[in-house]
Amino acid sequence: MIKLLIVGANGKMGKKVRETLPSFPLVKAVCGVDLKEDLSCPDFPVYSDFSMVKESPDVLIDFSSVKNLDKIVAYSAENKVKCVLCATGYEKADKDKVLSLSKETAVFRSANMSLGVNVLLELVKNAVKSLDGFDIEIIEKHHNEKKDAPSGTAVMIADAIKTLRDGAHEVYGREGLVGARDKNEIGIHAVRGGTIVGEHEVIFAGNNEIVTLKHEALDRKIFAVGALKAAEYIAKKETGLYDMSDMINGR
Repeated sequence: MIKLLIVGANGKMGKKVRETLPSFPLVKAVCGVDLKEDLSCPDFPVYSDFSMVKESPDVLIDFSSVKNLDKIVAYSAENKVKCVLCATGYEKADKDKVLSLSKETAVFRSANMSLGVNVLLELVKNAVKSLDGFDIEIIEKHHNEKKDAPSGTAVMIADAIKTLRDGAHEVYGREGLVGARDKNEIGIHAVRGGTIVGEHEVIFAGNNEIVTLKHEALDRKIFAVGALKAAEYIAKKETGLYDMSDMINGR
């Protein structure tokens, strides 16, 4: 049995993880950490700080916020708890902290826990290789409560493109007399509205033809499923930094 700690246990995604747990009989949530005032949870104790945790979890899942990363890193390093990090908004300094933690314990990090999105990422890489000279634009759509823009997934897609196309660089939206489009631009556009769970569309525009790759999330449950699959995967590792590609390809 894998003993699980859920960071942000009372948040939207924390609740989705709790709802999805019955489909994963080898994983049991033993506790949670949530900074919100409402600490009520009928399934397991939820604490307002890591210092209050009495249980000994094997793995933690974090969908909360990059703001909690320092506390997560300190707790995980001290207690050798393996991590599934699903929050977005990571800067280079944050990624460096995660890399350092991965030398102490096993860490799984992905900006998007959907299996489908990660297949989309592989398709995008193949398209970049095959569609030389095509202009690339990324459009991402999310609900009106999302705090970061562009989405972590859009950044992940752009980063993948940049590794395959020399000189590629991001342009975030356009306004005014910006001039002709640079051939190496990766246009990124963020839409925020309503209750959109998440949509990512990558447009490859060439001369007289357009190729569009798109993924649409219909329920946040897909992210919870991906995170719990990652928890099962990372529980078997000792140290190292892993991502969705490693899990999908059985590395």
